[in-house]
Parts: sequence; C-alpha cells; structure tokens
Amino acid sequence: MERKVIECLKELMDDSRLSLMAEFKQHGDTSCLAHTIAVVYCALAIAKRFRINVNKRELIRGGILHDYFLYDWHDGNGRYIHGFTHPYTALKNADRDYELTARERDIIKKHMFPLTVIPPMYREAWLICIADKICACIEAIKKDTYPEITRLIIRQQRYKNDLVQKRIR
Repeated sequence: MERKVIECLKELMDDSRLSLMAEFKQHGDTSCLAHTIAVVYCALAIAKRFRINVNKRELIRGGILHDYFLYDWHDGNGRYIHGFTHPYTALKNADRDYELTARERDIIKKHMFPLTVIPPMYREAWLICIADKICACIEAIKKDTYPEITRLIIRQQRYKNDLVQKRIR
C-alpha cells in the first residue's frame, strides 16, 4: 500500500464520519470505503502508466471522498436517481467535515461525468472519473474484489478506536 494513501486515510478518518463508509455497500459486496480506496489506486496507476503529472495528495483526498454520501443507496428510499445526485450529497458532506481545495471539490462533484453534465476541470478529477468506472465494472462482476484494502480498512478502524480509547482515559 502506498504510504501517502495510508497517511491521507488516517488523516481523513480522524474526527470524521469516514469510517461509516465501510458499513455501506457500493457495488456487489464491496464497501463504499473499499471502493473509493481502490479508485484512488487505479487512478494513481493510470497516472503513472501514462506519465500524467498530478497532485497526489489532492487526488487521494478527493478520491477517498468522492462517494462520501453516507447512506445505503440500495434501500429503495427514492434513490433511483442516485447516480445523478450522490456527487452533490458527497460534496455537501465533505464540505461540512473537511477543508477542501478546488481540485478536491471538482473530483467529488464531477466524478460521475457524463451524468453530472459538466466535465471535470482537472487531470486528477478526470483520472478519478475514469478509475471509478473501471472499479465499478470489476466490483459488479467479482466477489471479494479487494481483500488487501479490506484488511487496511480494518487496521485503520482499529487505529481510530485505539485513539478514541486513549482520549477517554
């Protein structure tokens, strides 16, 4: 696992609702949090393969938060337009919980292009947009898609729980 991804994940998990994403399914049996981390790794791999210069920190943060909508979209509660609306919900939640850069906001808001109509403005947002579609397709047809990412999430949740326990004492 790339150190910068783990650092950003720890930072974003501290004092936030990010760990809730592990409770919601995204595609198939993949959690929203595992999906977003996989999307980040996919986007980083594409950037590396095609030698695309990116701001890694903003790509990682925006990528982890791109599906920060914090609800179960499979529950049937009028979520039939989820694909069109969840980027705005994710952005609203992320704005509430974090200080975001313009690039991070663009990643979150436009990752569903062309459903969101307005195309991304930054390379990082384009990469997340493309990686999101690749990962969604893989997750829809394969079970237990990212076992190493799932283990990382469990470790990060334990880390967060340990911090909470230390604060209580």
